[in-house]
Amino acid sequence: MLKIGFFVPEFPGQTHIFLWRERQALAELGIEAEPISTRPPPRAVASHSWAAEAQARTRYLLPLNGEGLGIIAEFLRSGPVGWARGLGAALTAQTDGGIKGRLRMLGLLAMGARLKRIARQQEWDHIHVHSCADSANIAMLAERLGGPGYSLTLHGPTLEGYGPNQRQKWRHARFATIISQLLTQVAEREIGDDRPAVVNIAPMGVDLDQIKRQTPWQPPAPGEPLRIFTCGRLNAVKGHDHLIATVEMLRTQGIDARLEIAGEDEQGGSGYHRHLDALIAEKRLDDAVRLLGAVSEARVRGGLERAHVFALASLNEGISVAIMEAMAMEMPVVVTDVGGNHELITSGRDAILVPPERPGIMAEVIARLYADPDEARRLAQASRARVAADFHHRRSAEAVADGLVRTVPGARAALHRT
Repeated sequence: MLKIGFFVPEFPGQTHIFLWRERQALAELGIEAEPISTRPPPRAVASHSWAAEAQARTRYLLPLNGEGLGIIAEFLRSGPVGWARGLGAALTAQTDGGIKGRLRMLGLLAMGARLKRIARQQEWDHIHVHSCADSANIAMLAERLGGPGYSLTLHGPTLEGYGPNQRQKWRHARFATIISQLLTQVAEREIGDDRPAVVNIAPMGVDLDQIKRQTPWQPPAPGEPLRIFTCGRLNAVKGHDHLIATVEMLRTQGIDARLEIAGEDEQGGSGYHRHLDALIAEKRLDDAVRLLGAVSEARVRGGLERAHVFALASLNEGISVAIMEAMAMEMPVVVTDVGGNHELITSGRDAILVPPERPGIMAEVIARLYADPDEARRLAQASRARVAADFHHRRSAEAVADGLVRTVPGARAALHRT
């Protein structure tokens, strides 16, 4: 069996269910992916049923817990060649903030030494990084110090959102996976010849054995509210304020629309959550809109099962796993045409795309589906077939396995022995 580090920032977070599935799919392919992370997430966002197990299995770079001497020892163990490469990479890296940014990069070099030490102790053949931000810098610096090779997954929705020093992060990676054609074009344009030779395109996906309806989708019964469900972290980019405005417009048309929002902000409830609370109160929608916070995957599936429509008003996306899950639940889906969503959805065939920041148009489309249950049912039946064809959860694991076989010495032989 091939043994790798599976590096995810602040793991396990509220959006990491697909990474837990990918890790399981890698095991089925003969790859033991041991979780490594920067630090534990805020307790309020570690809501999944598997979160306790994941956290117990994960090694964390921070807090140090007395590992300072171990970092120094690992740095010394790297020898003159490793020192030169590691320090050279840290001192030439593109940074923000002048001397402060440079000192921060040297701090990441120390984290690179810690990652190298853990990788050596665990006998990892490789480290796969599910980020192109600081975690990628840490893996790159660990490699420069003489640690194992690494690879990247670019999730999006943009490349610039992952901070500076992209070319150096990509230049030293053995391979990369990118979740959409759109982001692949962005990487070609922005990274150019610094991209690794092996780049696989593979969206994250859903486990269709786990995500499926218990009862057939039904439209609202006479006198029943129109239940709308959405899922996404509480961040302005997810457009929850526009979706709340959509609900307000539907209610002014006489449609008793009710919205549940599953997700929490990065601060565990003290950030954007408060802004949405105030917006709901301002619009007097307290009886119509509920913020559920970070909830388990079972609660999300239950919300999807009970809802009549899934809607997401994002301003940008890579390709949304939340949308895939809703489509896998065979229900009408109305979402914004942003990022790579059009690679998942053929609008009008398996779901409906609407322009971003146009709650009036989203309200119009949802009202039309409310008035035409046959059309809503047709979309619901087509949605799962689309996900099953191209967005199953093993696809991203297969892309990582392919990269390992093509770039890591001995990987093919190790997998053949499995």
